[in-house]
Amino acid sequence: MIRAVSPDDRSAWRSLFRAYGEFYETQFDDDVLDSVWALLLTAGTGIDAIVAEQDGTVVGLAHYRSHPDTFTGGRDWFLDDLYVSPDARGAGHATALIEHIAELARGAGTPGTLRWITAADNKRAQRVYDRVATKTTWVTYEIRP
Repeated sequence: MIRAVSPDDRSAWRSLFRAYGEFYETQFDDDVLDSVWALLLTAGTGIDAIVAEQDGTVVGLAHYRSHPDTFTGGRDWFLDDLYVSPDARGAGHATALIEHIAELARGAGTPGTLRWITAADNKRAQRVYDRVATKTTWVTYEIRP
């Protein structure tokens, strides 16, 4: 089951998001976790979250946002973070999370695209992504000021 994150999900979300950070070799301190959680629960911050449940337990999360698209004049969607607990992988939760956001984007009624990035060595995730989306040729750059 996919649903919006709720205040009751704090502990499960925190555990999953911390594990997500560790997967990408990032240690989220408590201040970061508290700040992100507050953003997710505050309307109008520009970022939203959904979770995947299995047998009443939160086993996955996705953070996403929508923004104006200069190529279409509509809205684009960006999947910032996607993580499913290792014990729950292979059951379709990642696909369901992505499809839920894609449905939200379609329901917005304006042209646009749902995009995301992943690490080049995240082959397991890429197997899912290759089934549900088109891999692009865009190259990502970043500056950390």
